[in-house]
Parts: sequence; C-alpha cells; structure tokens
Amino acid sequence: MVLGLALAAEPVAAQIEGYAAPRTAWGTPDIGGVWNSSTVTPLQRPEEQADKEYLTEEEAAAVEQRVVEATARANAPSEVRTEPLPVGGNVGGYNSFWLDRGTTVVPTRRTSLVVDPPNGRLPALTPAYERHVTSRERQRIKDIREGAVPAESYAQFDYGDRCIWYRGVPSLPTAYNNNYQLVQTEDVIAIVQEHIHDVRFIFLDDRPRVHGIDQFGGHSRGHWEGDTLVVKTSGFGDRAYLFSPGGGPQGGTNWDLSGQHTVVERFTRVAPDVLDYQFTVADPHTWITPWTGSSPWAKGDLPLYEYACHEGNYGMENILAGSRMEELAQGGQ
Repeated sequence: MVLGLALAAEPVAAQIEGYAAPRTAWGTPDIGGVWNSSTVTPLQRPEEQADKEYLTEEEAAAVEQRVVEATARANAPSEVRTEPLPVGGNVGGYNSFWLDRGTTVVPTRRTSLVVDPPNGRLPALTPAYERHVTSRERQRIKDIREGAVPAESYAQFDYGDRCIWYRGVPSLPTAYNNNYQLVQTEDVIAIVQEHIHDVRFIFLDDRPRVHGIDQFGGHSRGHWEGDTLVVKTSGFGDRAYLFSPGGGPQGGTNWDLSGQHTVVERFTRVAPDVLDYQFTVADPHTWITPWTGSSPWAKGDLPLYEYACHEGNYGMENILAGSRMEELAQGGQ
C-alpha cells in the first residue's frame, strides 16, 4: 500500500490532455514497440540545486546545449601521440562515438530521476550497508576492479564485467544501448533489453512465484490498473545490484542490493511517443526508507541492434592473465 501511494503521488510525464492509448485486440493499452530511456537528467539531484525541483524552460535548454557542445568536443579528432604513455598510464577506453547518453532532460524538467524523497536524493543508507561499503572485502573488490591489485578470480567481477547481466530492475538509463522492446500478449509482456540482450517476462495471469529459484532480474508479476501496467518484482538473489553511473556509494556505479528487496513499476502510455515509467525500490537492508523515481521513455523508430558482449569476450581472460603476470613480476607463485 505504501509503495502504491508513493507512486501514485507523482504526476505522469508530458501527458496529452484527453489522450487515449491505442488498444490491443484484447482491450488493454498497447505499450508495445521499441522505447528509449536516454536522458541527461541525473539519478539524484545535484547538491547545488538542493532546493530546485524543476528547471525552467530556459535552464533546460541551456543544459541541453551544453551537452551538445560537450559531445561535439568529445567527438573531435583525438590528439596525435608522439610519445608513449608512462608505464601504467591510462590509455582510455571507449571514445565518445560509442556513447549514447542522450541530449535532453526528462519531459517534466525535473532536476533528478528520484522524485521521493522530495529532496531528489536517495534515502540515507542503513548502518548495516554503511559497514558493508567500508568493509575490507568490499574495498578489495573495488581495488581489483580499478586495477590497483591483481584479480584472483572471475568471481570478483560483477555480472556486467562478465557479460552475463547488466541492467537491473528498475531499468535506469546508462551511457549507451538504452533501448527496450516491449512485446505484448494477453497473459505475458516481454521486455527485451538491447544491452546484453536480456529478456524480462512479466506474467499477468496471477501464477505463483516459484520459491527457492532466484533470477538476475527477479520474478515479475503484473496487472492492469486502468491504463497503467503495475509490475511487482522480487526474488532477485543474493548478488543483485542496481547499476547507476555515478550514483553508487563512494562514487561507484553499483549499489549492492540484498536480494530480498522488491520493486514496483508503473508503465503508462501518456502520448503517442511517451511511455511514462515510474518505480519504487524497497530494500530495508540498503536504505532506511523506500524511494521512488520517474524516467519517461521515448518512442523509438529503429530496431534493436545486436549487443555482442560475451561473444568473443577476451576481456576477462586478459584481466586474469595480466594479474598472473603481475604476480610473477612481484615474485609471486
């Protein structure tokens, strides 16, 4: 009940007055097709905008113009290096060509995707999670992922590094491949994620969850409340995480979740080209209270592209081989 109230309090994005979503053959709103969640609006409200819930039209236009200019600079020809980098120097990763964060703020012009708490920031962490973040084990994993110490095993890397699973639930926008294809039937809705080509199945026929079997994306059960698809997901497993660039603890990208958490999502087609997407996350192990976000999706006019990640993935093999060579260089066995 609390989750439902928290979600219902947030107005839907860019709703056209009097708009009626098209219907499927069985009478429910048609939310099928390809949708894109890219936005430059951050998950959490920037501290310098602490008391500012919305941008003005002029401020939003200025933000979007800065993004366009920054993208143009990033896409400019790279410098020509005539000298090698220092040993251990950062040679960089993706250049800007491969990134697709979007160029617009959300239609509501909110200053954050988080809408509750009202300050646009995630709730305080629980004492247990604070201890987890600062634990020796967590710090070692952080050091390994940053290359500060050799990796011992593939198991010390998350599912995204291993091309197994990338986007959690809820679906937050990231640096690229923010496309989803929704496929509807009367009893099931499938969400095909372009990023690492995963598929979520949302069952609408009240079937019970199979207890004792967890999934990366949890078990999703949905129903229609008027024109809104409401989905509750649980059963994520003990290695669940929420990916959010720049939004994790200590400046990281992943929030480790308990696996016992629940997520309630609401999908409402509010215009021909806008699917309002709202979500509430409740994880008493991580945050002291639930929190709610809103991230409208725009209708896409292109098909999903293949995201070949594990196919030909030499990254993990090279990381571990490099770690063994580093140990040998340091006199290890």
